[in-house]
Amino acid sequence: MSEIKTALITGGSKGIGYGVAEILIKEGIKVAITSRSKAAADKSAAELNKIKAGYALGIESDVRNFDSQQSAVDAVINAWGRLDYFIANAGVGHFAPIQTLSSEQWHEMIDINLTGVFYSIKASLEALKTTKGYFISISSLAGTNFFASASGYNASKFGLVGFTQAIMLDLRNEGIKVSTIMPGSVATHFNNHEPSEKDAWKIQPEDIGQIVSDLIKMPARTLPSKIEVRPTMPK
Repeated sequence: MSEIKTALITGGSKGIGYGVAEILIKEGIKVAITSRSKAAADKSAAELNKIKAGYALGIESDVRNFDSQQSAVDAVINAWGRLDYFIANAGVGHFAPIQTLSSEQWHEMIDINLTGVFYSIKASLEALKTTKGYFISISSLAGTNFFASASGYNASKFGLVGFTQAIMLDLRNEGIKVSTIMPGSVATHFNNHEPSEKDAWKIQPEDIGQIVSDLIKMPARTLPSKIEVRPTMPK
């Protein structure tokens, strides 16, 4: 088994996932990023390889499909021989009052934001057992704070926080650490937003990358299982 540690990041072709990948590669960790679009995954991996050649791998994968997640994990093992860190980042949000929220929007949020993370840990469990690895989900402050026109999103993120904390208890005695990061406003393309200079006050994707980096460097005896993070000076 190679001594170079590796990570798999779902939804890693842009936004938070890409920001996390940048930080980890700069710290000498090989990173595979997934996207439902092979072109997007390959393009972003090519950019990341400019940081350190051969340290990024693009994988086409859909978190809504278990076999697809298993294939992504297998691709990392086949390429690099190990999986140390899994960052379950893929997410989607549809914001509408319950009167107009569609069943399709509801299912997409639950399937990606919650069931996708279930598939992610099930697919990566044996690999993480081997390396005594770390599983990190990217949730949201919406996982503990409800607000209008967000019933489906709140449900998916409340569920994700509860799910991640429960599996933390299941897995810590097997040497696998589990944490969830709950950001507030982040300057990303989430919900069709186009980041601009007006978003300078927000958390930046690389800031979440720094949190991931700090988590995996914690002493083995210490587990920050739930991390809330907000902009210092919200607008």
